Parts: sequence; structure tokens; C-alpha cells
Amino acid sequence: MKFKFRLAYYLFGLLLGSMFLAFFFKEKKTEFCYLPNCRVLKDLRSKPITYSDATTAKFAENWVSLEDIKKTLQHGDVDFSKSNVPMDKGKLYVVEGRNANNEDIMVEVINYSDRVIVKDVKKE
Repeated sequence: MKFKFRLAYYLFGLLLGSMFLAFFFKEKKTEFCYLPNCRVLKDLRSKPITYSDATTAKFAENWVSLEDIKKTLQHGDVDFSKSNVPMDKGKLYVVEGRNANNEDIMVEVINYSDRVIVKDVKKE
């Protein structure tokens, strides 16, 4: 069989396989989450979140909101040099993100096996 026919069969099979995979991944709503930053953020989002007194006091100052913290836990960057520190039978993680005013914020969370506590929110 000539090369151009083999290439055509290969590309046709590749197209069918890609369409098949796209259909199943779209139906299952899966996401690629194997990188360390993505895995930590997904773990933090999967547990119930509570807020410390210091965090609720920051909400009253109106420079950060609950929505800003949720977006930071969705799209933020985990600072691994300051994170994964044992604290109160859990682990402290520092997540950097932005608030609604496009200012840099730093969210400190304590990750327990059954819940997440937002310890503090700071401006950078």
C-alpha cells in the first residue's frame, strides 16, 4: 500500500478516535488535574470551607469578599515554599490570587482531612 493511503487511513482513524474521546470527556465533565498546584486546589475545594474570625473581620473591611476567596481557590497559585507546613493536626497552604480590584492577595488555609479553614487573608 502506498504511503499516502496509509497516511490517509491513519489520519481518518485519528480523527474518529479524537471525536470519540471528546464525546466521552464532555459527557463525564472530567478535567486534567495531575499537576501539584491543581491537585492541592482541587482537594481544598472538595471539602467544606469555614472561615476564622480574622477572615470574617477582613470581609468587613470591604477590600476582599467571599467571591474573591472562592476564585483564588479555583485559579490561584499555591506557594509551595511556604506551604505543606504541619499546623494544628492539619497542613497550612498559602494560595496567591487576586481580588475584584485586581490587587494581589494571599490566602492562608489549613487543610484537615474532613474540612478546610481559611485562617487569614492578606494584601501583598
